[in-house]
Amino acid sequence: MKIGFIGSGHIGEVVAASVIQAGHSVVMSNSRGPETLTELVRKLGPHAEAATSEQAAREGDIVVVTVPLRALPQLPTSGLAGKTIIDTMNYYPQRDGRIAALDNGSATTSELTAEHFPDAHVVKAFNSIYAADIETTAKPKGDPERRTLPISGDNAEAKKAVTDLIESIGFDVYDAGPLHEGFRFQNGTPAYCAHVNRTDLIDLLNQAKE
Repeated sequence: MKIGFIGSGHIGEVVAASVIQAGHSVVMSNSRGPETLTELVRKLGPHAEAATSEQAAREGDIVVVTVPLRALPQLPTSGLAGKTIIDTMNYYPQRDGRIAALDNGSATTSELTAEHFPDAHVVKAFNSIYAADIETTAKPKGDPERRTLPISGDNAEAKKAVTDLIESIGFDVYDAGPLHEGFRFQNGTPAYCAHVNRTDLIDLLNQAKE
């Protein structure tokens, strides 16, 4: 499977390395152009290539959107109809500016992402784990210390695809429900970046209030 990346920062780089190790290939992009990704692609190896954001969107079987939330309105939307998008973004007002719908809880970052990409299937994932932990805390299936990561989304098929991908890189997955339920593991909640198993993760998710 080929995974497209719109954004190639810390999360993008580590997820890309992990999915390559699991047997996939990646197409990396950023806002500055593919020529700025030469060193990253060299580091990731022969199963990585650099492209424009439009190319990454078009070529990816799954597309990971991992940019600062403030950049969301500028992202290209072409080539994503019917595709699964993984949204890794968190809201930091000091970086992103104030967003009323997020401040009053009427929307989540992933619901804003789904509005921006109305023809795609958005799944919230990888926002509640530190980038370095993706590499250092992955465990084989069946390991008693294997960590569980939460996801949310409105499309069952898309969530299944993301679950399979996350499980292939060393984590169990808990489906927290529809896209709006992503508020339960956004930054500032008990489940955010918690290194826990499924049972403990569910307890932490339930502590987040509307």
